[in-house]
Amino acid sequence: MRVEQLELSEWESALPSDGFEVFHLPEALTVIERHTDAEMKLFGGFKGQQPIALLPAFVRERSVGTAVTSPPPGLGIPRLGPIMMPTSPKRRKQEKVNQEFTEKVLAQVGTDLGLDERLADAGVESPVAESVLDRLDVDSRLTLFRMICNADYADPRPYAWGSLRVEPNFTYFLDLSGRDAEAVRNSFSKSLRREIRDAEALDVSVDTEGLAGARDVFRATRRRYAEQDEPFTQSWAYVRSLFEALDDRARAYVARGPDGEYLSGITALYSNDAAYFWQGGAKAIYEGTAVNSLIHWRLIEDIIEDPPVESVDTYDLMGANTERLCRYKAKFGADLVPYYVVESSGAAMDVAKRAYQLVQ
Repeated sequence: MRVEQLELSEWESALPSDGFEVFHLPEALTVIERHTDAEMKLFGGFKGQQPIALLPAFVRERSVGTAVTSPPPGLGIPRLGPIMMPTSPKRRKQEKVNQEFTEKVLAQVGTDLGLDERLADAGVESPVAESVLDRLDVDSRLTLFRMICNADYADPRPYAWGSLRVEPNFTYFLDLSGRDAEAVRNSFSKSLRREIRDAEALDVSVDTEGLAGARDVFRATRRRYAEQDEPFTQSWAYVRSLFEALDDRARAYVARGPDGEYLSGITALYSNDAAYFWQGGAKAIYEGTAVNSLIHWRLIEDIIEDPPVESVDTYDLMGANTERLCRYKAKFGADLVPYYVVESSGAAMDVAKRAYQLVQ
């Protein structure tokens, strides 16, 4: 396998037709690069001219050391990490591609960070061919590695074998492929169906709106975080840039009362596979009835009947790692899907994560 650092245009050409997150799109990466203080590095693994693996990484230098992350923190990106595209259906060959790409791309990151020179200065032998996974432990005081993998990346074992910590997180995927709206609605819990029905009886409209609607959702989300005394690190400039760059792949669903007043809303983002519940959804009661379930339902109806990308057939509800949110999200009858967080281990790294503001 040959691993190269790619330009954005090369990344776009190498991106597969499915199996990636919305933030892997070149339009999203362009916005991310503009709104983070980290240096973006795009890696591609090739067999001949055939791309078989991709990874976007973000490198940030600080006085306390260097952080290598995917995604960068603070931008509301739930998952990123590697995309695997092995050409063989055989398990053995797929695992070989995964392990070789893991070792080579991290070795490249290590070279870019000058870990070889640092270790040489410390009198530690470190051949270029050696995986940087081994070196990260040695150089743990200087380097933090943290990656939140996309849901299609199912085999993080090479990172664990390299002494990195691997932990599962979870999301909810509602599979809508080949299903009509009535069958999907009937699969919801009784209480969720009642909430939707009660909201439909109100003088409430739910429509897709453009940038103005996305701004209202952003402001309501920021206000809700402030009420809960939780940090909210995204700026409107970033959210606006992302919404505009994604174009048809971003929709703001807004519920309004009879006088046009904002009640609640959800900003959804779309990859080639899924719609993502990204921002909004703060609890909203109108005339004694919760309206958020109706917003989710309108979004789901559009995935079934009028998706912005024809191949989208899944709704990613998010929120499966917070107990109080799970009690609500489970009512949709979605599948619980794991994804993996890979990071440097040890007590020193817990301190480093706080220094790099990776824990929020």
